[in-house]
Amino acid sequence: MKLASRMSRLGTETAFEALARAKALEAQGRSIIFLGIGEPDFDTPEHIIDAAKIALESGFTHYTPSPGIPAVREIVAADMSARLGYQATASNVVITPGGKPIMFFTILALAEAGDEVIYPNPGFPIYESMIRFAGATPVPMQLHEELDYNPNIDELRSLVTPRTKLIIVNSPNNPCGSVIPEKDLETIAEIANEADAVVLSDEIYKDFYFEDEHVSITKFPGMRERTVVLDGLSKSYAMTGWRIGYGLFPDELVEPITRLVTNSVSCTAAFSQMAAAAAIQAPQEPVYSMVAEFKRRRDILVDGLNAIPGISCPMPKGAFYAFPNISGIGLSSQEFEARLLNETGVSILAGTSFGEFGEGYARFSFANSQDNLREALRRITEWVPTL
Repeated sequence: MKLASRMSRLGTETAFEALARAKALEAQGRSIIFLGIGEPDFDTPEHIIDAAKIALESGFTHYTPSPGIPAVREIVAADMSARLGYQATASNVVITPGGKPIMFFTILALAEAGDEVIYPNPGFPIYESMIRFAGATPVPMQLHEELDYNPNIDELRSLVTPRTKLIIVNSPNNPCGSVIPEKDLETIAEIANEADAVVLSDEIYKDFYFEDEHVSITKFPGMRERTVVLDGLSKSYAMTGWRIGYGLFPDELVEPITRLVTNSVSCTAAFSQMAAAAAIQAPQEPVYSMVAEFKRRRDILVDGLNAIPGISCPMPKGAFYAFPNISGIGLSSQEFEARLLNETGVSILAGTSFGEFGEGYARFSFANSQDNLREALRRITEWVPTL
């Protein structure tokens, strides 16, 4: 069977491949500590599950309008208005099965052969994959360790050309746990305005700040009209398997994106939309409690990694990932990932899973218990001197 040539341009998310390898070892009886997959280890709060049950029993088992149930879009828009500090209208909200379709549809709607898309590197691997799949040219925006894993703004400015169609920003960042300083975010907004480029602002980790509060690039002049805000419930409410995300789109993109939804997935599951409405409208204590626990875990992991010779780890400011520099170990990122799993049973991801500038680094998810984090650190501490 001969595949379409465009399939050769489509990458993958190696986190799922790493998870499969780790699960296979676990099935053989090995003790595995999973620090690879980017998924909260908390259960979906009970009141959200109850809302889904009620929705199912009430007949929310049919198709919905492609951009989402109108009442749910209103609830999402009201929540985004409160968070972003300006009036977001329901007609600009499109609900999708997870956050990835927002990336997929935005890039498909905007980028084609001859266009360039600037994206963070190290960064979420689907950005580059989808840029290539759409036929556009991916332009990596390097995140520098010495800048707390943020871009050098002068470098970013030099990447912009007349072909720049889209700039992707992700703050808090996966895989680095970094947060773009407000002054840099403002400069990125100025660059986008000057280049007449659309911005895809991936804000899925907006609730995961350990010291500061979230700032969206839409805060700055001219950005509401040229920014797609990607958000969803997978991380904040431990709802990864519910497949529920949404985007806030400029007027000109709502109809094209809705058409892509209709042509691909038809709509998002009705009961998941009703559960999302319940999650957003309910008291947010479960979110605050989860983030507080992640902060405790962050401190345990980062302190422990920094105590291991050959590893240095900046303190992540958001999300639930640490991105240590492991170049002092003497292994490539891929070798580090493979040997760590096979020789210690600790599953992490190579920094190169997130792009070329991830070489010499690794991503540790601290979405696991404090006890398991301490055990992982113990195993790594004993393993490193044997290399």
